[in-house]
Amino acid sequence: MAKDASPAAAHERPALRLQRHFDQVRPEKVWQAWTDPKALRAWFCPGEDNSVIHARTDVRMGGAFCVAFRMPNGDEHEVNGIYRKVMPVSKLVFTWAWRNAPERESLVTVQLAPTATGTRMDFLHEQFLDEAERDSHEGGWLPTLDKLGRFLARSFQAA
Repeated sequence: MAKDASPAAAHERPALRLQRHFDQVRPEKVWQAWTDPKALRAWFCPGEDNSVIHARTDVRMGGAFCVAFRMPNGDEHEVNGIYRKVMPVSKLVFTWAWRNAPERESLVTVQLAPTATGTRMDFLHEQFLDEAERDSHEGGWLPTLDKLGRFLARSFQAA
């Protein structure tokens, strides 16, 4: 994980870069986890005690997605976006806006590449309003991507 801190990046909006390697999981299966609503319902929220209420995807350029989840305290959160780039099994780019703050739209890029032992995922969430917003999202993405890894391991390993 890295936060942009270069002088050139100082004039840009903050970004969050993360990378994961999914051992013995083909890129097609990681792609499915990001694009299939049933798969998203299994992993797309931070924390083990949260639950996805609904997930909808229309995975095509200009198509939309929506995922809502409930926290243990009953709070509900919903995120929506539009797919900007769809390159099956290799790259997915989509906007990201919370229902309660649609004016704070950011951009997520998920790139997948096969490796000798599985799949490397390069994750970029950019165009945050400020560093505090980026840091808050990092606090959500880290456990969410950990959940993705566990979901892939039990669902698709060596498949």
